[in-house]
Amino acid sequence: MARTILITGGGTGIGRAVATLFAERGDSVFVTGRRREPLDRLAAETGATGVVCDHTRPEAITALLTELPEQVDVLVNNAGGNTDFDSEPGSASGIASGSDAARDQEREAADLAAYAQAFRANLDANLVSAALTTRALEGRLADGGAVVHIGSIAGSRGSGAGSYGASKAGLATWNLDLARMLGSRGITANVVAPGYIADTEFFRDRLPDERREQLVAATATGRAGAPADIAETVAFLASPGARHITGQVLHVNGGAYMTS
Repeated sequence: MARTILITGGGTGIGRAVATLFAERGDSVFVTGRRREPLDRLAAETGATGVVCDHTRPEAITALLTELPEQVDVLVNNAGGNTDFDSEPGSASGIASGSDAARDQEREAADLAAYAQAFRANLDANLVSAALTTRALEGRLADGGAVVHIGSIAGSRGSGAGSYGASKAGLATWNLDLARMLGSRGITANVVAPGYIADTEFFRDRLPDERREQLVAATATGRAGAPADIAETVAFLASPGARHITGQVLHVNGGAYMTS
């Protein structure tokens, strides 16, 4: 029997691959995104229903509910990404005139404010968005259904000076409580944590060839991941064969990060 699947941020990359796979298997697929054009292309190719939604905004999620059926069998929280890549490198605001001490103080305050804004942006995009969406859909999730979040290898290994890794680590920890809360209804909640996945918009075309080669070399399989690798894993976690798997982080990174 066909299920109802909601995939957030599914217009491109991993989300698109997940949506395509579920649609090919005969499910009724709803996909959200912030841009209409990718959603329209996906709808034309797969028959999925596209809805524009920014999952960091509670009012947008509330509006989304009016576009969805009364029951959702599988929720895939894929919306997010490293918002640090959205900022212009080297950008800085002007500093008002005055004494050297005053200018230094203003500059430090501006730098700290910018850091706070950037830090919160990743938390909103990757953690808060998933929490808001799941909370809004909680009453519509079908008993025996599944919630799957898209995490990241960065949640275990970090992501440099930014907050992207922290946001994905927070997602995995928050999911532990979610799994306990939903478990009594037979609903599973898990995280799929990709490593380097090619053919996505994640790096905003900023990934140097040398860095790409390093990421591939770090794997045991000797190749970059593909969106289809993640899609198949998500589909498994939503399948009857995974009904006793919950509260887990499933790493899909070709061995770039291994667990014992």
